[in-house]
Amino acid sequence: AFCHMLFSLGLLSANTSGNCISYERKPCPLCPEEKFKACYSHKLHRHLQNLHWKVSVEFEGYRMCICHLSCRPVKPNLVGDQTLSKMGAHYHCIICSATIVRRTDMIGHINRHVNKGETESRFITGDTGKYPSSYEVVKESATDVQVLPNHSTPQKTDSYFNPKMKLNRQLIFCALAVLAGERKPIECLDAFGATGIMGLQWAKHLRSSVKVTINDCNENSVSMIKENCHLNKMKVKLNIREQDNNETVGNGEENSDTIEVTKMDANVVMHLRSFDFIHLDPFGTSVNYLDSAFRNVRNLGIVSLTSTDISSLYAKAQHVTQRHYGCNIVRTEYYKELAARTVIAAVTRAAARCNKGIEVLLAVALEHFVLVVVRVLRGPTPADDSARKVRYLIHCQWCEERVFQKEGNMMEENPYQQLPCDCHGSMPGKTAVLLGPLWSGALFNTGFLRRMLLEAVQYGLDEAQPLLKTLICESECTTPKHFSTHSPGDENKQEECGVYIRTPNTSVESYLVHGKRKSEEVLRGIAKRQRAEHSTEHPPFYYNIHRHSIKGMNMPKLNKFLNYLSEAGYRVSRTHFDPMGVRTNAPLAEFKTVLMEYSTPTYVGAQAEGPVHLPGDIQVGEEVPAAAAIKVEEAELAEDDQSGVSAAVFTQPYPTHCAAD
Repeated sequence: AFCHMLFSLGLLSANTSGNCISYERKPCPLCPEEKFKACYSHKLHRHLQNLHWKVSVEFEGYRMCICHLSCRPVKPNLVGDQTLSKMGAHYHCIICSATIVRRTDMIGHINRHVNKGETESRFITGDTGKYPSSYEVVKESATDVQVLPNHSTPQKTDSYFNPKMKLNRQLIFCALAVLAGERKPIECLDAFGATGIMGLQWAKHLRSSVKVTINDCNENSVSMIKENCHLNKMKVKLNIREQDNNETVGNGEENSDTIEVTKMDANVVMHLRSFDFIHLDPFGTSVNYLDSAFRNVRNLGIVSLTSTDISSLYAKAQHVTQRHYGCNIVRTEYYKELAARTVIAAVTRAAARCNKGIEVLLAVALEHFVLVVVRVLRGPTPADDSARKVRYLIHCQWCEERVFQKEGNMMEENPYQQLPCDCHGSMPGKTAVLLGPLWSGALFNTGFLRRMLLEAVQYGLDEAQPLLKTLICESECTTPKHFSTHSPGDENKQEECGVYIRTPNTSVESYLVHGKRKSEEVLRGIAKRQRAEHSTEHPPFYYNIHRHSIKGMNMPKLNKFLNYLSEAGYRVSRTHFDPMGVRTNAPLAEFKTVLMEYSTPTYVGAQAEGPVHLPGDIQVGEEVPAAAAIKVEEAELAEDDQSGVSAAVFTQPYPTHCAAD
């Protein structure tokens, strides 16, 4: 694009300066030869000015002229060559090299760059070697990686790097660090390397505890990964087929500084080798790689996957969810947890096809991704136990009450009886919908989360620590007021997946045996420990306090409402899925009863809950319109944020009691 622009710019400047008479025929630099044949300079000047220059986009002294070359792939058209060439017209962005078809879209694209502070032209006028000289070096967690200027657009770059996924990388690192404390060394795979930053962080911090393999099917990405290994002074070990011509970079001579880089399809590399830890992070859904991941993963290993197909998981494209996950979902107030349970159900079915069961260690659903971390349990018995936890969900569309369908294959005469609400009897027609199949078991393992928090503190991962504290409270279904890093009696021994595991602080070796099958006696002992303790599991799903608020009433602060539910004898906690969500085992009717009991009319709430400023045209005692009620809710949410309580951070105790108490 820069060459196109300079050529046309120089041509126009030469023509306008008087040198417009030329006896040589010249082609147009922005049109194919079959569309515009070579002509004399005066005709070429008129063509450039009328077709390219008038519709150009100006930015900081540069003009991005429209281009008709075959830079942008166009689907074949049966109408003719004229329609094909017209559809192929596009603009080149001088900042990120993106190709935009419409001029208005190009102007908006440039404005977005300006709003982000990206105003420097990063176009390369020539290659200075294997890599362009204007690559950027990004540093994260003491790891340097070089990326191309258009690293933020996954479809247009070979070195995709998303800074917003830093929290995701920290959570995966903590999970790997916990596994590395159980057995050493472990073989881990980053199946979709891109820039290789995740695998480099594993090798740089965990050193000899891990043997890292970074894979990518793109040749340019593999070359970029090798350069990043050199940048971090790591040795590069090529795949098995190229071991005769190993290339090593760096100054160290220890095997702990060696990273194996492979160029294969992710399914192929997982079929060829066995790993203890596998992470899948493709662009979109991960269901195409689950069978290969569970095929050769070792017993008691860990599989983590990041799904970024948010539109389908969050019920914006329900037909895509049905196609990819075989699951029927609708948009609900608990749609993020619904997305996590949808992914885990697909993982469970893939593991069961390989005679393996799973134990969910962690499930996080945030704005940009859904992260699921599971431990693999080999054998048909764990596979059957996990498959039984995949059930359908009965969801009431009127009050949004929900309950998992009972086990069994027998048809019920009235399935609405399973719902705690009575909407079917009081409302006409069909009031409930069947969602799923979904995972009905626990989403968190408290012991594993506590060990992840210790690893996050040890390695200084500040962004992951608040979220892990929230997840621990959510897994125990307790309030942050009762949070403690060490639970009583569990400092030296924790039960995970039916296996007692010693923490790294003790001198006794772990009970886990690396790379060997358990004897029959040990397997029988493990089966005895795998008892279902449904009383200790956190309750499924949550309620949004604003969704069930009473019109014309001033509801209590969220922290106080948690105390009220706890005093009523129910388990209660906040959730990372929703900043105003309440996870509790109380049915919806009791939830609304407690909310109604401690809610006050709006004019009384001004004295009980603090100063609530209403609009000037509303007198005391009058009914508050909807706009004023929304402002009151926003004021409450702002006060909650000022008290130190947010969606994923619980670092401050509850606010002091007010006059209403």
